[in-house]
Amino acid sequence: MADPAGWKVLLIDDEADICEVMAYTLEDAGYQVQMAGNGEAGLARCESDPPQIIVTDVRMPGISGIEVLETVKQRFADIEVVVATAFGDMDLAVRALRLDASDFITKPINADALLVAVARARQRYATRQQLKAYTRSLEEGWSETHKELMETVVYQHKLIESSMDGILGCDAQEQVVTFNQSMEKMLDHDRGDVIHKQPLAFFFEPRAVAEFQQALASTRYGGENRLFLYETSLKSQSGHAIPVQVSATRLFESGQPSGLVCFFRDLREIHRLEREMADQARILHQDKMMSLGRLAASVAHEINNPLSGILNYLRLMIRIMGRGNPDPRQQEKFMGYLQLAEKETGRCAQIVSHLLTFSRKQPVASTRVDVADLLQRCTILSQHKLQLSNIELQLAVDERLPAVIGDVNQLQQCLINLIFNAIDAMPQGGCLTLRAHADGTGQQLILCVEDSGMGIDAADLPHIFEPFFTTKKEGHGVGLGLSTTFGIIEHHKGTIMARSRPGKGTIFRIELPVAEVHHGG
Repeated sequence: MADPAGWKVLLIDDEADICEVMAYTLEDAGYQVQMAGNGEAGLARCESDPPQIIVTDVRMPGISGIEVLETVKQRFADIEVVVATAFGDMDLAVRALRLDASDFITKPINADALLVAVARARQRYATRQQLKAYTRSLEEGWSETHKELMETVVYQHKLIESSMDGILGCDAQEQVVTFNQSMEKMLDHDRGDVIHKQPLAFFFEPRAVAEFQQALASTRYGGENRLFLYETSLKSQSGHAIPVQVSATRLFESGQPSGLVCFFRDLREIHRLEREMADQARILHQDKMMSLGRLAASVAHEINNPLSGILNYLRLMIRIMGRGNPDPRQQEKFMGYLQLAEKETGRCAQIVSHLLTFSRKQPVASTRVDVADLLQRCTILSQHKLQLSNIELQLAVDERLPAVIGDVNQLQQCLINLIFNAIDAMPQGGCLTLRAHADGTGQQLILCVEDSGMGIDAADLPHIFEPFFTTKKEGHGVGLGLSTTFGIIEHHKGTIMARSRPGKGTIFRIELPVAEVHHGG
């Protein structure tokens, strides 16, 4: 493609350091770079000095990256948008592609991937501009002489064949007159067997073509005789259904329909990503259910003894009451029994409540999280398992911990994963230490999970956060616990790292930004 000089790229991200790194990469490649710290500022920049390409983070305070994408496509249709997503946000990436994003890249952002995505956006922008000019020439010049049309054939050929989207054009009778290379590749049809030989309906199932015509005639998808991002399916030569997203315009001459231009985007890759997300969600849920099973077995043992004691006290009181009204000395003993039963029942209820909270599938919700309370929940659920494994639990938690903003259920899952890893690393027993304190600046909360176990080999340590990487024996996990933990902490704008030496134990250190404290004036 042409040199990047003259191409304006707008970066929208609330993390200034990420913006600066991307800006350096793009400026070194020759792009003109603008930056905005949030969605509102980015949209304002589109009004005052519009770029050709936007690279926006998906998750931002205020207007999200998805809302930026929707607004840009409604108000500045010519601008191409690349979205940046973190681990676990693939559903947002798929949604962005459905909203006509040019591409997506994942965080942490690789410089080469960023340059490839922006280059593809440039190609798409240039192709769209050419197609727009060509469509306009068709609309404005349909009634021009045959000679004038012939003069545009070479230009038309280059223009249409360079498009990444499939382009299909029809005459007034909806007979195919244009069928580009992308259409050939998508449907496995040779244009020689299609142009002037097949109608548009040939590529649809009967019901699908009727629905397509109804949508084109309605105003639901961009206006009468226009379609924007309408989803349907086409038939390949082998008869397979190809899911597509189509934008179409009906052409008119002297008020009468004279043709139809359709732009098709193949959705198979998007659907593949959706299936991968569904598979990932099932595997993640399986991993969580394995943790839940281990917790439930431990909790069952832990609450069995107090429940047995409560039952014995109740039976004893029933027998005494059966002999007649208790005397004052027996009443005093009854009060002691009842207080003990109340205390033990409350403890059992608290354990079961925490177990149920951990087990539920809940929507992600960001709230102020009391970290001391979070650690207490985790220790209550895992304490009996630690005792059975002959592991001493030590807590080093500051009295006045600042709160963090996040999803308490996800953060609890992270800590339970780390505690279980520590238990697995100490098969002969040992010591587990949970630490929590604010850093020297008061801006970061530090959480450490430290064990005295067997440690991690130096060759394995760089890979422990990779999905499906595991050093455990078969049947003891699918290698997603630490990958899930890494993704959750990154989603909370935090970091996690591990230090370990074989035979010397392991320390996992989590840093999370503290919640802002608002003081009254």
